[in-house]
Amino acid sequence: MRIRNSVLAGVGLLLSSGFVFAQEEEESKGVTYATYMYCDTSKEAAMDEQVASFEAPIMDKLVEDGVMTAWGWMRHHTGGQWRRIRWFGADSVQGSLDALDAMGAAMDAAGEDEESDASDACPHHDDYIWQVESNSSADLSSRGKVGMSVYYSCKISDEERADEIFDELFAPVLNQYVEDGKLSSWGWQSHIIGGWVRRLQTITADDYETLLASRQEALDTVYAEDSELGAEFAEICGPHDDYLWDNLH
Repeated sequence: MRIRNSVLAGVGLLLSSGFVFAQEEEESKGVTYATYMYCDTSKEAAMDEQVASFEAPIMDKLVEDGVMTAWGWMRHHTGGQWRRIRWFGADSVQGSLDALDAMGAAMDAAGEDEESDASDACPHHDDYIWQVESNSSADLSSRGKVGMSVYYSCKISDEERADEIFDELFAPVLNQYVEDGKLSSWGWQSHIIGGWVRRLQTITADDYETLLASRQEALDTVYAEDSELGAEFAEICGPHDDYLWDNLH
């Protein structure tokens, strides 16, 4: 079954990495399992249609049953080579792997059409498991229609310091922007499993004009308040990739 095989690829390697479970915190805010897809642009629309008609009811039921805490499907607008993201939330790393199995079993049972136009639309992917470090709200229904993701490459030895700076310097400003209605939500997540990206910052809003204007204003505010602390953060987590995403589901 295409979806299950593509998402499950490499899980055996994850399980053999003993540090996975050591990464779970005693008071975890949850984890995010995200599959970043490389797609044939001529077939992306068919994939979106399949997600809406076939996958969405299945994923909604898994959330309703408590197998997942939330899920989403995101469409590339601007950025690098990732074209789609399927993500879901869970309470722990083990919970995310259990949810992955449940998702595959549910889709198998529903009998996906292997010959559909979307069957080979997104043949390659990267999997990440993220630890939620901080966010504006546990209620993901507050997410806006569009979003920006900043994928950071960080100095591993100083990552925890970057988390401290984010909580001290960035989080209060972003919280104020959410309270003022300039942003719909924000999040900060740390790497557990995946590729080179070590930290993920997300913001969402109802439209791109608002999103980008609010982001720039927030950055200007942050660095005006404490340029030295901002410079320290940039020294730890400087190189990054930016993406804009449409939140379809």
